[in-house]
Amino acid sequence: MTTFSRRDFLFVSSGAAAGSFVAAGLAQAADSGPAQESGLITGRPKPLRYTSIPGFLSADQIDPHYSAHYGGALRGYVAADEQLQSSIIDGIAIQPSTYGAVQRARTSKANSVLLHELYFDEMVPKTTDPATEVRSAIEQRFGSLDKWAADFQASARAASGWAVLTYHPVNGKLYNVVSDEHAMGPLWMAEPLLVIDVYEHAFYVDYQNRKGEYIDKFMDHIDWDVVNRRYTSAV
Repeated sequence: MTTFSRRDFLFVSSGAAAGSFVAAGLAQAADSGPAQESGLITGRPKPLRYTSIPGFLSADQIDPHYSAHYGGALRGYVAADEQLQSSIIDGIAIQPSTYGAVQRARTSKANSVLLHELYFDEMVPKTTDPATEVRSAIEQRFGSLDKWAADFQASARAASGWAVLTYHPVNGKLYNVVSDEHAMGPLWMAEPLLVIDVYEHAFYVDYQNRKGEYIDKFMDHIDWDVVNRRYTSAV
């Protein structure tokens, strides 16, 4: 099987999932610069911080992930949203047999857009140190940064799609959450702080089936300044 056909397969098989947006505040949490850069607002892909991350992800790995998967999700969201808006505003009917599928596609694609923006925004060539606020919150919830990291990596290994460190405003707790599809797994109202994409399209060019190696190296490329800004915004 060629690399191209495998990418095509992974893109098609990622599909649309049922559910609702991951979190009400996700567009704000996705920000590592102006929130207005989100594709959900502009209709255009948010620019990458890095087109490659030496020692972790090559340009050959990031480019199709960004253009085909993130870009494809954005195009799917825009198309579904426009179709639903036209049905409401202009009275252009959607067949009842397909209406639910369009609704689910819009949700799934929107979540994919936001999660990809979180993911691409938080990675750097060399990790930074967690700021006092987020480190203290992690230590209080998980016992230590190392214990959190072990659980986050275990969550990522168990996930088919995403693992996410989230903050929940109802009880003030942090959670490592496993999500196997874009619209499955999150806690309602939870604010995502750190996201890892573990679909095969995120690592297969550079790592083939060595998912664990990809997850381990991810931990060395976290921009904790971004994570801390997300945390202080959430609390």
